[in-house]
Amino acid sequence: MSTMVVTGSAGLIGSEAARYFAQLGMDVVGIDNDMRARFFGPTASTAWNGEQLGRELGPRYQHFHIDIRDRTAIENVFRTRGADIALVVHTAAQPSHDWAARDPHLDFEVNANGTLTLLEATRQFSPDAVFIFTSTNKVYGDTPNALPLVETKTRWEIAAGHRYEAGIDESMSIDASKHSLFGASKVAADVLVQEYGRYFGMRTAALRGGCLSGPAHSGAQLHGFLAYLMWCTVTGKPYTVFGYKGKQVRDNIHARDVVSAFHQFFLKPRSGAVYNIGGSRHSHCSMLEAIDLCQRIAGRTLRWRYQDEARSGDHIWYVSDVGKFRSHYPEWEYTYDMPAILQEIHDAQVLRQG
Repeated sequence: MSTMVVTGSAGLIGSEAARYFAQLGMDVVGIDNDMRARFFGPTASTAWNGEQLGRELGPRYQHFHIDIRDRTAIENVFRTRGADIALVVHTAAQPSHDWAARDPHLDFEVNANGTLTLLEATRQFSPDAVFIFTSTNKVYGDTPNALPLVETKTRWEIAAGHRYEAGIDESMSIDASKHSLFGASKVAADVLVQEYGRYFGMRTAALRGGCLSGPAHSGAQLHGFLAYLMWCTVTGKPYTVFGYKGKQVRDNIHARDVVSAFHQFFLKPRSGAVYNIGGSRHSHCSMLEAIDLCQRIAGRTLRWRYQDEARSGDHIWYVSDVGKFRSHYPEWEYTYDMPAILQEIHDAQVLRQG
């Protein structure tokens, strides 16, 4: 039986991938040491999701509470399974550009060195495996902020007729911009994934995600804005909007749609591939629009305040153009839009609240 290794297996995308590929008949090896709780505090812990995953998948799932920076431990996992490993899905990360500035060494060690450790273990022990990395739109730095934007009542919007009107594609440069230290560490990992594909001929992909979301997200103020926004709406906790008049725009994609993209790449892999993957024009909103939608779904008013200073390097407008991925994998389709994503997040949070 073929095996998938997934890092960050108790997190949003990792747990969705574990469930998805287990349903296809694969055995799943999960690697997760709940670093999210260290980054963002106990309320952001993914332990609950990891425990639930183990109950759901039973003997199909084997969990390792190890750090992706631990080269010996990672190599032991790969050495034991060798050629049985058909797929590696690497989602573990330090995901916040605000947090990265607090401890740049740890951020880089997790995001860049951890990725190198996994790539090299794959090359040494499972060279035929497909390697999929969840990169980020932050590799483009703040270049999107130089785009010509028009202010409307509820959002910033790109000027009509611009080459990126449908969304930002992979042609945007990752050079000469402010990335945040998080963005820089993810750039290093992204380029490593490409290089292992191009230099060693491995079947690798870096998927540069927009805002990835879903009911399994342990949202925190510094990461996972949709889940955290809905949690604040449901619980009555105050929420802070940072800069740009609350009109900053993000595209949002459900974890299931991300993982179905993984599946398409797994079926027809390439070497050193790069794709933007996000909600695109299909599923996007401004912060003000997200607040309104959360309030309507939850049936209650969010207590929020505005802070004029934006987060350093944050995007004013970012919508992904997924045209390249769709051209290579035309069978891939969205199954969720913004209202459906937020409704599912709301229902899951209410259920967890008891």
